[in-house]
Amino acid sequence: MTKDLAQARWDIESDTAMAQAVRQARVPLCITDPTLPDNPIVYANAAFSNLTGYDLEDVIGRNCRFLQGPDTTLASVRSIQRVVEEQRVDTVEILNYRKNGTSFVNALQIGPITDNAGKTVFYFGSQLDVTAKRNMEIEARRLADEELVHRLRNIMNVMNVIIKMSAREEADATQLGAVISERLAALGNVHFQTFGGVGTEGMGLGDLSRTILTAYAPGGVRQFTLTGPDDALPTGLVSPLTLGLHELATNSVKYGALSVPTGGVDFSWQFRADGAERHVVCKWVELGGPKITRPERWNGSRIVSDLIRATGGTIDFKWPETGIVVEADLPL
Repeated sequence: MTKDLAQARWDIESDTAMAQAVRQARVPLCITDPTLPDNPIVYANAAFSNLTGYDLEDVIGRNCRFLQGPDTTLASVRSIQRVVEEQRVDTVEILNYRKNGTSFVNALQIGPITDNAGKTVFYFGSQLDVTAKRNMEIEARRLADEELVHRLRNIMNVMNVIIKMSAREEADATQLGAVISERLAALGNVHFQTFGGVGTEGMGLGDLSRTILTAYAPGGVRQFTLTGPDDALPTGLVSPLTLGLHELATNSVKYGALSVPTGGVDFSWQFRADGAERHVVCKWVELGGPKITRPERWNGSRIVSDLIRATGGTIDFKWPETGIVVEADLPL
């Protein structure tokens, strides 16, 4: 260790308050000295060692770039360089590497430490491992993309059924075109409205289910009945109920009661009290459609189940030959 480096460490250690703050901070911290060649680390706390795997003796006298590795981006390195050159406090995300070779996404906050005259005498760097958060965001984006593809496939399937059923009902070509156009427009509007959240805040279950089923049912309102109070739903239940009703309606149009002109859906709900907690209990019953059997696999049922259970509710699927029956109980 050079005399200059030793002096830099002494300057920090002699400042009791700063030394104690750095040592005891749970956030990984290191301090560099820009007055020395290559702006080396002159101090680091135990949390820094725990995060990186490097002991204090491994890092003293080295520039922080030793934490970089093969997948560290040049853009992140240049961002750090600009922060240092401009002597400002900022946060830069950079891929760093531990002593054992494993990588982590480091939300690095850096900034100057000045003396009484305003001269920069040290730089601090605080490290925050945000790898798990970034992985969760990536997974969330993947699931969102997967859900979007699933939804688009559903829309195309429903459009196909609506066109076929409309063609069986209408003999006149002009009237057929008008009916198909109207029904597809309604289907598009309900997707934009309910999935986009436009006008759904404070919506009652009656309005929500009527909006969705009016668009999905090829025969219109004659193919469904709705029974229950139209109390406003809590905001947290609007999305899962919207997605759940879309999935059930899609499945019904493709395979169930809404796939034939004689079929229909009976959707009912009621509010009940369970001690201090209120619940909404829903029941979806399909009748008049083709005979059904319990499918070995239906992604829609998994999606609906996951949505309801995420609210703390329960859901039960029954598969009688007459048509699917779904009962759900959701806490308000």
